[in-house]
Amino acid sequence: MPKISKKGQELPSSPIRKLVVHADEAKSRGLEVLHLNIGQPDIDAPAQAMEIVRNHDLKLLSYGSSQGSLSFRTQFCQYYQQHDISIQPDDIIITTGASEALAFTLNVICDAGDEIIIPEPFYANYNGFAAACSVEVVPVVSHFENQFELPPIEALKVKITNKTRAILICNPSNPTGYLYSEAEVKALIDLAIAHDIFIIVDEVYREFIYAEKSHYSVLKSKKGSQHAVMIDSVSKRYSLCGARVGCMISKNKTLMATALKFAHLRLSPPALALMASEAAISAPPSYLDGVKKEYEKRKGVTVAALENIQGVEVSNPMGAFYCIAKLPVESAEDFSKFLLTNFEDQGQTLMLAPAAGFYSSPELGKDQVRLAFVLESSKLQRAAEILEKALTAYHNF
Repeated sequence: MPKISKKGQELPSSPIRKLVVHADEAKSRGLEVLHLNIGQPDIDAPAQAMEIVRNHDLKLLSYGSSQGSLSFRTQFCQYYQQHDISIQPDDIIITTGASEALAFTLNVICDAGDEIIIPEPFYANYNGFAAACSVEVVPVVSHFENQFELPPIEALKVKITNKTRAILICNPSNPTGYLYSEAEVKALIDLAIAHDIFIIVDEVYREFIYAEKSHYSVLKSKKGSQHAVMIDSVSKRYSLCGARVGCMISKNKTLMATALKFAHLRLSPPALALMASEAAISAPPSYLDGVKKEYEKRKGVTVAALENIQGVEVSNPMGAFYCIAKLPVESAEDFSKFLLTNFEDQGQTLMLAPAAGFYSSPELGKDQVRLAFVLESSKLQRAAEILEKALTAYHNF
């Protein structure tokens, strides 16, 4: 039998998608599955973007610039300027989703066996990206009890070794919804400068901030400009997940020139998706204002409904569209599987994302799930009802 790489064998499964086979089986039995497991927005994309997809006059889809079209990068610069972030088109490489942006970044700054420090829980695919790049994740625990705020800087500092190449955060956070403050981001920048490493910030959910909080971008720091890398995407902001268009941004010229070599290897980002994304960015401010208000409403419905279920505790997200719920079960993964294989209520059930997969430390998160409040409010309320009934049934199973 031909040999499979150790890297491939050890690549972690996605906790977001690992129960898909059971969801498909539930659907084949005629059940409606309410998906709270994945951050797939159900809000319409900007009309301008979908108009490009439906009614373009292209005769073929040709290769484009490996860096992404100048017009799109210029449009991105104008978007960031509205957020008091000053960058130039050459500071940007357009990528196939934020996923490729992070993969480029890790490949540029890390050799096999190097380390990146990440507060956990974190977006589960960070584990996968690191493993695919032969990079070790060094976790530092953030705690449910204090809303997953940044661990003390000293706790991160003691993890830095001669193999450390970066600190990575998602702000606001997937999966917790925590919003890192300006003071916390600046403290991380100072730490990166002091140890001559990078600070990588995934800012995909920048627009979704609640409770009159404000977002501080890592790119606003002038003194940290040579250490900062920002990861972004149009996926969540404009309901264009399937377009797979993201970017990496840095003012470090050497870093970006090296990243462009990796961009050359995949030739160019997807042409039609780029056109649709450029149109989305030019949508009027009222579009994002409406999207943010809708998610804020959904957040309120979700948190309130979960708090009313006996034995359930829930984080109160300040941003993004996720929260972590602690369930009165020993294994949230076993319970999530039970929902899809042995439970229904009026022809419906739920799909959840077990939160253990969002931790790197194997003993953590076993009684937690990540919930994405990306469904309309009535469905979120119904999901909470199903969850409450399912917990009772599970304990009697």
